[in-house]
Amino acid sequence: MTAVELDPAVVAEQYRDQVRAQVQRLANGGRSLRVVGLLGRDSGPAATYARYAAKGFGSMGIEFDLRKVAAPEVQPAIADANNDPAVDGVFLYYPLIDRPQDRWLRELVDPRKDMEGMHSFWSRLLYENQRYVDPDRTLRAILPCTPLAILKLLDYAGMRGSGSSAPLEGVTACVINRSDIVGRPLAAMLANDGARVHSLDVDGSVTFEPAIGRHAHDLHESGIDRASALAASDVVISAVPSRDFEPIRGEEIRPGAICVDVAEFTNFDPSVRDRASVFIPRVGPMTIAMAGRNLTRLAALRR
Repeated sequence: MTAVELDPAVVAEQYRDQVRAQVQRLANGGRSLRVVGLLGRDSGPAATYARYAAKGFGSMGIEFDLRKVAAPEVQPAIADANNDPAVDGVFLYYPLIDRPQDRWLRELVDPRKDMEGMHSFWSRLLYENQRYVDPDRTLRAILPCTPLAILKLLDYAGMRGSGSSAPLEGVTACVINRSDIVGRPLAAMLANDGARVHSLDVDGSVTFEPAIGRHAHDLHESGIDRASALAASDVVISAVPSRDFEPIRGEEIRPGAICVDVAEFTNFDPSVRDRASVFIPRVGPMTIAMAGRNLTRLAALRR
């Protein structure tokens, strides 16, 4: 078996088309969409991501204003963007200060302009599996753009459940790295759709039990080890931002598994491609497409 390599740029194009259509409708009504991005460093992964984002947003007809900010300037810059009626979305490129303070900065972004979907207003809805903002269920909640991008790619790759109670009933997934930006919300989103998710991190292993027979997923410490989690999983997503991470080898995964590499430094050994059914080497283009989609939804919420 040789894995099919899925190019996220190809999948992202169909979503960019949808965003372009929404942006054009707003433009026809006299409303353009504008995003402010805040960047703390001239080089590194964040700067590279910002350059790609500028190109991606431009291709969707969204104005992108990237602002370089020093640490003391970050909070005033967020406040300025929040208070500017001409700004529709705010995008933060980490690190801006340091990890604890960056976590706080996410709380300073107006949720109505939080196109990343990382504010606690949106996180609470996600973890409680509340999919709409309003009681009439007409306004969809915003989901974090990178986990959402991964879910869309997995769906395109053929991830399907085997039951009728939830879309991913019967699916077992392994998510390595339980960060607040990718790993934790992704595990919750998979479990809310019916999957059983083994979440591995340097702090230990937990399992997200599917939201079947209850409103939202359940979470408990499991102590499952890497070998057992990988061998049991139909889907493997790894997002460890370290060169020291031991790459996942083909012999560790279930034959036919779908594998997604979200890390700056590859988390998968080349042998995985001889055992997986689909390999997704990166996610970036889809993240930018989902951020654009979130932006159009926020524009609708603000109206």
